[in-house]
Parts: sequence; structure tokens; C-alpha cells
Amino acid sequence: GDFMDLKDIAYELKNFEGVIRKKGIKNVVNTLRFNDDDYYFDIISDFGDDAAIIGIDGENAILLAADGIWGKLLETDPWWAGYCSVLVNANDIAAMGGISVGMTNIISMNDEKIGREVLQGIKEGVEKFGIPMIGGHTHPDATCNVLDVSITGIVKRDNVLRSDTAQVGDKIVFAYDLDGKIHDKFNLNWDTTTMKPKKLVRDQLKALEIVGEEKLATACKDISNPGALGTLGMLLEVSKKGAHVDITKIPRNESVPMIQWLKLYPGCGFVFTAPEDKIDRLKEVLEFVNITAEVCGEVIENKQLIITDGKDKEVLFDFDREYICGC
Repeated sequence: GDFMDLKDIAYELKNFEGVIRKKGIKNVVNTLRFNDDDYYFDIISDFGDDAAIIGIDGENAILLAADGIWGKLLETDPWWAGYCSVLVNANDIAAMGGISVGMTNIISMNDEKIGREVLQGIKEGVEKFGIPMIGGHTHPDATCNVLDVSITGIVKRDNVLRSDTAQVGDKIVFAYDLDGKIHDKFNLNWDTTTMKPKKLVRDQLKALEIVGEEKLATACKDISNPGALGTLGMLLEVSKKGAHVDITKIPRNESVPMIQWLKLYPGCGFVFTAPEDKIDRLKEVLEFVNITAEVCGEVIENKQLIITDGKDKEVLFDFDREYICGC
């Protein structure tokens, strides 16, 4: 529960499935490395970000992302899997400071009932987040049930929020909508959107656009499968930096034990790095849409993510010796 010591917390997070599952990315990225000069458009950022950034003219860029839904989710609650396929993609584009344009899907089904529930979930997600599902591909005769969704967004080149741009001395800000509930079947899903009016849910995404426009953060990621510190770890890894973080300062709904909270995939949760003079405005923009944001640490030169609980210290990741995604 809440009385785990820091060493146990560090051990659990380091060996957490949501973190371990990212290791396979390294092989994919190394195989698919390409020479940018060979292409027509300006590839500003590719692997290692929530969405790839492609410059299409001097001012604008498009954002491309794709997310697959965990098979477990699909088997246990197909409606939620469909709904989440919209949510996770919406958050990837928001985390880049972008506006979502539309989504396409690949739906592979071997069970008609599951297929129908997935589609209902997608439909509800589209209505909530206001991002249309405009095409895709269906395998009606697949050997198993699989759902993958890709999304395209747009952003001004100057306003884009990246993962690999954290600066030494930046403050680390964790931000969550704390008003939610643990999903009944998935104790690592913190649902903050199904019960909220669509206006608030869309305004939360729009707040990230404002963060980009007003340049309130140097880097940003949406908190996803690796949880709060795993997601920050990925940001630090691609930024080639480290950090000190006080885990007791991370905004948390007190009904959830600390170790569980640190592993959660929140419906609305982000981690930012930001210069000290931008913090007040950053918090104001987020708090306006019911997102609680707190400074929890600082970016350091030394490539280690060091966590403290106010008493003890532990090295969670040492990026000179290990990697999360290897981008």
C-alpha cells in the first residue's frame, strides 16, 4: 500500500510491465532508420516522440501517430478498448501541442459480438473527443481480435511540443485530472473522461495547444502505459538528460495508493519540463480545465532519473547504462 519504502517502489516501477514492454522499440527503430535527405518533406522528428513531425511548408507541420490497443483490453472490455483507441490517439496529438484532424483504423475480428462492442466504443470516443474516424481497413476473418488506430494532426512548426527538448534546470511538472475513477476491470486505468461533458474533455486537449502557442513548456509527453515516472523516463532518455523527482509532490487522488498511482494510465495526464518563469502561467492554463499541475523536480545534466520521497533517494533509471525504448 502507501507504506512501501522507496527501494521497493523503484524496483516495482523498473520491472513494471508497462515499462518493460517498451524495450522492443529499440530493434524496430534501428531497423527502420532512414536518411532524411532522400525524402520530399522535412522530417523534423520521428521515433521517440508521441507523434512524428513532418514539415509541409515553412510554417506548418503535420503530426502522425498510431496506437495499438493491448489485446488484454480487447478481450476483457471491448467497448472500453474501442473508446480508448480514440482517447490515446487524441492525447498523443495534444501532447505535441497539435490539433487532431482525423483517424483511420485497422480492425481485425474473429468474434462478431466483440467487433460490435468495439465499434460502439469507437463511436462514443469520436462523439466525446470530436475527432472523426474517417477510414481504415477491416479483417472480418482474423485469427484474433486486434485494434490499431492511426491519427493525423496539424501544428505550427514554432508551437510544437517535443519529447527530446528538455533543458537542464527546467522544472518538471506532473499534471493530472484528479477527478476520475479506477476502471472496474482495469486497475491501472484512471478514467477521467467518460463521465465528463464533451466540452470539458475537448477543452483539456485545447489547453495543450495553448501551452504550445504560448511556449510554456520546453518538452511534454502524455502519461501512458509506463505510468508517470516511466513516461518521464522516456522523455529524459530522448532528451539525453536526467532528473530529480520528489514522488510525494506528484498530484494524486488520495483514494489511490502511491505505487498504483505511479503505474496508472490516466485519461488526462501529462508531464512537462518548463523554465521557472513559465510555471505560473502553465499551471493557470491547465487548472482552468480541471487539470492539477505541480512542480515535482528538476532536469539535471547527469543522465539518471533519481527519485526521493523526502527521506530516501533511489536511482530509478541510469541512462548511461540502460534504456527504456532505445530511441
